[in-house]
Amino acid sequence: MVKYLCLLIMLFHAFQTTANASIVKTNKPYSYEMLENDLKLLKEKYKEEMELKTIGTTHFGQNILAVKLGTGEKNIVLIGSHHGREWLTSMLLMKMLETYAHDYHALEMTGSKNILNDISIWFVPMLNPDGVTIQQHNFKQFSAKQKNQIFHMNDGSKRFKRWKANGVGIDLNRQYPAGWESLDTKVNKPFYKFYKGKKPLQAKEVIALTNFIKEINPSIAVAYHTAGEEIFWKYKNGKNLARDKLIAKKIAKITGYKLNTPPDDAVGGGFTDWFITTYYKPAMTIEISYLVGETSPPLSVFKKEWKRNRLVGLKLAQEAKKISK
Repeated sequence: MVKYLCLLIMLFHAFQTTANASIVKTNKPYSYEMLENDLKLLKEKYKEEMELKTIGTTHFGQNILAVKLGTGEKNIVLIGSHHGREWLTSMLLMKMLETYAHDYHALEMTGSKNILNDISIWFVPMLNPDGVTIQQHNFKQFSAKQKNQIFHMNDGSKRFKRWKANGVGIDLNRQYPAGWESLDTKVNKPFYKFYKGKKPLQAKEVIALTNFIKEINPSIAVAYHTAGEEIFWKYKNGKNLARDKLIAKKIAKITGYKLNTPPDDAVGGGFTDWFITTYYKPAMTIEISYLVGETSPPLSVFKKEWKRNRLVGLKLAQEAKKISK
């Protein structure tokens, strides 16, 4: 296992010297249009190493894209941008995808053994394209009626930097059927944050993701969020508590993030809550960046957050080898 990591670390450093030739750019807010274009270019460059597919569409018809890297039969999955203001997580996962694809291709060319021959990594870099588009104040695709509805869901404010929900005002990470009934109902209508919907699995994005998870049956699942530099891993883990905590501790060590210890009666509704209680496998919510309030983290934090997270996918792939199907 160690040799896999060492080889990839060495190749990562080699990749840094050619960073100016990279496809994924990190010098401006990461949009849905950038995501689509980058995935197209990456797929063209790494035809043999990658599989690209659409797993569903949003309420405004944008594609929810997933990409597989590796040839292993077992999978892990990494998900970004459950929330509109979390597009930095999409940038992070796309940077991770490109870096790993570059290194994997280089190792395959030399005939070297690679962890991605055993464990494939699925990336869902932007689960909520509509929310990201609204947060970035890109309204060209919306009709006048839709713009008016979005304005009212934003509490009559033109400050869309705080937008968290999907395009129809549902908070996607309060949509999963694991403790959904216990979530508070203070926000009881479509809103820029916290509205849990009329029922779980109402949002098209969540339906698409849960169906996709059922299809690929990942051994480990991670949802990236912002902000707080913290890892959440515990929700009714049952007999797997020790195993899941050990994996989370390893990721905390790599990233330097705090390992959260929620109470046993913690309220759910989130993706990782649902994954843990449905599949009895490890899942984590990784919060990148320092706390920034109701907005997206500044681009200035990306370099540090990338350095902290660059090996997370590889480490999780190693851990997945130890988990039985």
